[in-house]
This record gives sequence, C-alpha cells and structure tokens, in this order.
Amino acid sequence: MTTATATAPRRRGVAARLALGVLHRWLPLAVLVACWEAATRIAGSVFFPPPSDIVRWMHEIWFSGPVGRLFLTEQAGDAIGPSLGRMALGLAIATVAGVAVGLALGRSERAFAYLDPLVQFARVIPPPTLVPVFIVLFNLGTQMQVASIVFSAVWPILLNTADGARSVDRLQMDTAETFRLSGPDRIRYIVIPSALPKIFAGLRLALSLALILMIFSELLPGTSDGLGFELTNAQSQSDLPTVWAVIVLLGILGYLFNTILLAVERRVLGWHRGARKADA
Repeated sequence: MTTATATAPRRRGVAARLALGVLHRWLPLAVLVACWEAATRIAGSVFFPPPSDIVRWMHEIWFSGPVGRLFLTEQAGDAIGPSLGRMALGLAIATVAGVAVGLALGRSERAFAYLDPLVQFARVIPPPTLVPVFIVLFNLGTQMQVASIVFSAVWPILLNTADGARSVDRLQMDTAETFRLSGPDRIRYIVIPSALPKIFAGLRLALSLALILMIFSELLPGTSDGLGFELTNAQSQSDLPTVWAVIVLLGILGYLFNTILLAVERRVLGWHRGARKADA
C-alpha cells in the first residue's frame, strides 16, 4: 500500500470528525432559530419579530456600507465602534491592574491576610450602585463609563490571579531559590506560567461583566453614542426592530469574544494541557 493510499482514508476520517463536530456545535442553535422563526411567524406579534427580519434590519442599518469601510455603515460606526472601544479599554486596564495586584497578593501571605476582607467587601458591591460616585469623580462621559467597566471586571481577574499565584508548586520555588533566581525572574518564569490557567478563567468572567457594564453605562442620561444609547433611543421611539437588533448583536458579540478568548487560551496554554496529559 502506497503512502498516498494510506493517508487518504485518514484524511477522510479527519474531515468526517470535523464535519460531525460542526454539526453537533451548530445544530442546537439552528433548531432554536428555526423554532423561533416558526413561532413568531405564527404569532404575528409586532413585539416579537422573526429572526430573519431582525437579521435583515441589522444588515440594513449596520452592515450595508461600502467595502472600503468593511461593509459598516455610518450608523454602525456611531453605535458599535464607541462601545467596543470603551469595553476594550476598560478590560485592558482591569487586566493589567488585576494581574499585577493579584500576583502581589498571591505571593505575600501577610498582604493577602490584611487586604482580603477589603477585597471581598469591594467585589460584592454591585457596580451600578456606584454610578453616582463615578459621576462625581469623572462626570458623565467616557471616563465614567470606562471606570464602571474596570470596577466590574477587575475582581474576577484579581482573585483568580491571586489564587493561581498562591498555588505555585513549592518545589519549583525551592528550586528557583537554589539556583538564585531573582524575584522578577521567579515571577516571570515560574509564578506567571503556573497562574495562567487561573488568569484566563478570570478573564472569561471579566469579559462577560465588561460587556454587561458597557451597555449599562451607555443607558445613563448624557450618553450620545454606543449600543446602549442606540437601545435607549430605539425604546423611546418604539423602534422594536432596532431594539431586537441590538439584543441579537450583543449576543453575537459575546459569543464571538468568548470564542476568540478560548482560542487564545488554547494557544497559550498548549504546554499546560500537554503536561497534564503526560502526568496522566
């Protein structure tokens, strides 16, 4: 049997497994959308448009622009761009602050003992209740919106990072001490790699919170752009197709961001999964 003959069935097997995986992944969603379409067509309610009409309206108001603008309309630039910009900035600040403080708390038992009650107290405060405080500190606008996103997203990153930093194998730290690695080198080569799985777990939680607070912060009076403003404006005008378009778009964005983050996590933590399989 030639090499080409032997590899052909293997390729077909891989293609079949991929096709089966895609089918299992998307079949429930396809069934749900089909049921949604049928139910709304039968009901004929103006309050619940069919998903096909929602997608058609989304294309018309946001994704029917020229090729040079990646098919985005001017309305999409005023609605989607500012929201994603605020979310990205808030999540970036929360990630940097959460990882830095989390590593410091995780590697210092004394600091963790002193500050853990304060951290636990602050993290359970619902961010919407602090909106008056943020308005006083930053005034209405982008700074206040980013601050609310940061306050919401920083806690899962900080706590998961601290937990990961505390769980570093003691033998690894003793080995680093034997070889006289400096503090920064220990953090870089031992602590951070060991804490990465926990850090990514915190990032997944923070991503969902950042998306929620992005919308909430844009629902407040004084906002002039963003998806939250688009939603409020559509509700005030009883523009139900746009209301549903924003809701569906938020679901799509959440799924897309989570998929991207999982892909990055699999890429970065490939060594971690390989080590666990080897140990098993």
